[in-house]
Amino acid sequence: MTTERRDAPPTAEGWYVLHDVRTIDWAAWDEASQRTRDRAIEEGIEFLQSATTVEDVDGGDSMVVSMLGHKGDLMLVHMRPTLADLDELERRFERTALATFTERDRSFVSVTEASGYSERGREFIEGDLDDDSGLARYMRSRLYPEIPEKEHVCFYPMDKRRDPEYNWYDLPFEERAEHMDAHGEVGREYAGKVTQMITGAIGMDDWEWGVTLYADDMTDVKDLLYEMRFDPSSSKFAEFGPFWIGRRFDPADLDALLAGDPLSTPWDDTGGDHSGHDHPPATPEDAAADEGHGHDGGGHPHDGGDHPHDESDAGGGHPHGDAEHSGEDTDEEDSHPSTGGGRPPTTDSWSEAIAEIDGMNARLGKAGLYEGEDYAGRTYALVFETDRDAAELAEDVEGLASNFDHYDTHVTTAVRASGGHTFLVSLWETDDAAQTASGFLTDLDGVNTGAHGWAGAGDADGASEPAGTDGDSDIRSRLADQDIYAGQPHGEDVYALVVYSEADLDRLRPTVEELRGAFEGDDHVKTAVYDDPDSEIAAVVSLWADEDAAQAASDDLEAVPGVVRKAGEGDGFGTMGMFYTVKPDYREEFVETFGTVGEQLATMDGHRETALLVNDDDENDMFIASQWDSREDAMTFFRSDDFRETVQWGREVLADTPRHVFLA
Repeated sequence: MTTERRDAPPTAEGWYVLHDVRTIDWAAWDEASQRTRDRAIEEGIEFLQSATTVEDVDGGDSMVVSMLGHKGDLMLVHMRPTLADLDELERRFERTALATFTERDRSFVSVTEASGYSERGREFIEGDLDDDSGLARYMRSRLYPEIPEKEHVCFYPMDKRRDPEYNWYDLPFEERAEHMDAHGEVGREYAGKVTQMITGAIGMDDWEWGVTLYADDMTDVKDLLYEMRFDPSSSKFAEFGPFWIGRRFDPADLDALLAGDPLSTPWDDTGGDHSGHDHPPATPEDAAADEGHGHDGGGHPHDGGDHPHDESDAGGGHPHGDAEHSGEDTDEEDSHPSTGGGRPPTTDSWSEAIAEIDGMNARLGKAGLYEGEDYAGRTYALVFETDRDAAELAEDVEGLASNFDHYDTHVTTAVRASGGHTFLVSLWETDDAAQTASGFLTDLDGVNTGAHGWAGAGDADGASEPAGTDGDSDIRSRLADQDIYAGQPHGEDVYALVVYSEADLDRLRPTVEELRGAFEGDDHVKTAVYDDPDSEIAAVVSLWADEDAAQAASDDLEAVPGVVRKAGEGDGFGTMGMFYTVKPDYREEFVETFGTVGEQLATMDGHRETALLVNDDDENDMFIASQWDSREDAMTFFRSDDFRETVQWGREVLADTPRHVFLA
């Protein structure tokens, strides 16, 4: 008989939460006088509006839900700093005329929670992290969450199983931590679709945890929970209670609810006063810190899975939890935000290392992002240039970008490499959200200085027209006049997709083989790996006979490991010349001539870099990729006698027609 005691993860708690489900006495309502009904509606709206605008205390949030099904008619959800605050809200509601027409069907009392299954989570709980660090801000956002702008709500309680065969509490700490991490991998796939809040209820309710999910499409919740059920942390170690679902509505529509009329959401007319999406969550580490996600996790809005908990937090435990809430303590008093919405506090001003600039369009163009392709309309941008390796930085940023995606104001966050430079770019719809995001981004190693400002419509400086715009046809026609093929070759329908990767060829080859199998069909021309002998970067190229087919295949290229950028994401203007099969007898001469041309290019104004890449399966199949400051710089070269002579010579040594492909 063993008496070994397992380690419990430390936890941090934030706001207390009440889920209050009411059944309406419809018979009594129908029999009441109009005067009585009017009074009930008036007092009900007054109470609900006061609660949802958090007039009673400094901090918290509330929402009103029209329930679906037989488990109730109305659900009130309140988050407040203390149990006393919840107690007062309960009693205030009972004193309204509306309450006399309702009966409490069920309720759930709990507290937002985060746990320390990860090392960084424990550091937060133990007070070893800087209060202004991205992780600390993230953990506070889990403990003091805002209710997001999502129409549908799903709530369910859960336990960690304690059966003789599958007893969560008998597992070693390390094994539980691994389960939590793995569980989050599934949830991340639903980022932006499902937002979750995890609360702990041990000692407060009959169940150990409560999971509240928010989504615009309830099938996303269904899909997420279904997929998570197959994860061992759920299939072996989770027990679920009843599910309550409903639609959020504006308290001002209480009369419409009681009359059976259509309801509006709280943000229909107000622009979303409860959106928690204005501020980004955190870094991958933060997420990982929280990993318990769900059942252990805090109330950070992320989309999760089975219990969506984890989902986007790099971590993953699911809500069931065992306090695996990744938690991090906060010294609650110091960390308790003073703002009524519960959003994590932001800095008072931008870091001096991040300069505000005009002409952000041009700065984004240098980093390879363009209006109309990567963002639309007026957008607030952060651009950092760093000496870090692009592939390594991209790995660090991946989880952070996934967390940012939970916020409606997030446009994109990405790492771009070109011309020997590495850029970290983050785009937002509001400057406030971008400012908060900057704190998380500058927590990354090597990301110290940068620029911020508005881009898109209204940016007077602007940027050179990006590849893929209406100017393409003009460039193609000008090149065609010189007998140079651009974009779609004469008489042929060939479209190229290219991604550049820093992965070893041994990693790229099996991926390309799988892509070839998936791409089989009349429209597919070929897919191959092209290696640059003078660089650690290789290219995966896919050629198609149909533009729609090429576009449909573009998402599949995301499976390529180690991607640092896609064609068209480099600085300025990019071109790619496909040379189908150099005659074997001329291969050496061709490579030598390329070297000579390359030396000449290096002296030209506006030229950034040119590389010769060779098909990994056929050394005689190559392409040349070039980057220029602008289209006109490239056109200057295309018009030159040297280029014309090179093209003519190429016709003599190539076994097939050279296609000079313009990449959008």
